[in-house]
Amino acid sequence: MGFAKRRGGTLVAVAVATVAAATLLGTAPASADGSPEGDGNGNGNGTSADHWGVITRNTIGSPVAALRNGPFGSFGVPREEAAPPYGQGSLGIEVADDSTTLTPPSEKVDFGNEVDFYGDRVQDLRRLGFHVFQTGENVTYGGPENMPNIRFEIDPNLGSLAADNYSTMVWVPDALDTGDINRWSEFLDATRTGHWFLTGNETECTQAAPCTFANLKASLDDGGEEATILTAAVGKGRDHMWIGAVDGLRVNDRIYDFEADGVRERRVG
Repeated sequence: MGFAKRRGGTLVAVAVATVAAATLLGTAPASADGSPEGDGNGNGNGTSADHWGVITRNTIGSPVAALRNGPFGSFGVPREEAAPPYGQGSLGIEVADDSTTLTPPSEKVDFGNEVDFYGDRVQDLRRLGFHVFQTGENVTYGGPENMPNIRFEIDPNLGSLAADNYSTMVWVPDALDTGDINRWSEFLDATRTGHWFLTGNETECTQAAPCTFANLKASLDDGGEEATILTAAVGKGRDHMWIGAVDGLRVNDRIYDFEADGVRERRVG
């Protein structure tokens, strides 16, 4: 496995996960509610956002995390509800549940940014979430909460665990209503819905006993140095098979619009 990169933004990522080029565009104006403006299909300009791609060291098996057009569906869904929420594209994700010789045998992929969030404070995270294209088949494969995640690799900086310099904050979205299956969802707010945990069990917010976003941040505030971000990503695995898409990843006042020709950064007023 290897990758090729050229100046100007084109990145061909490991395995079958392919990331296309980012093209410099003008900044989108904000609408009255603070969201970027565009036409009725969610079009609108944004500035190109470099440094996004498959995080190779966090990829297991042969998953797909590819910038693509669409999906524009499913069949029978009104046109205004079928297109991606921003532009014409999204981040397509495909992982399998039983394709490796490892334990567990499932695949994993993270599509993220290892540069631009490095050193930011976890406590400064205020607004997070995304839109997802979930299918009925995904629910059948792994249940209603079989969904992609937001993941922040962090340095917890806990005074009680001074030697522990690594964990991952993981957001697991709530199950969607039946009417939101086989079409693009509304914005899923990761600060108010779903649940969070730390992979290293550094605090009471564990995978077995997940927390709200507010409680997770509070658990990292033990009076010592502040927890800092290493990377930010959208990911899936290692658990159930999932084939779908994500768009409009929000981190505070920026929305990351996944398009076939790259990732566009849109500022929110």
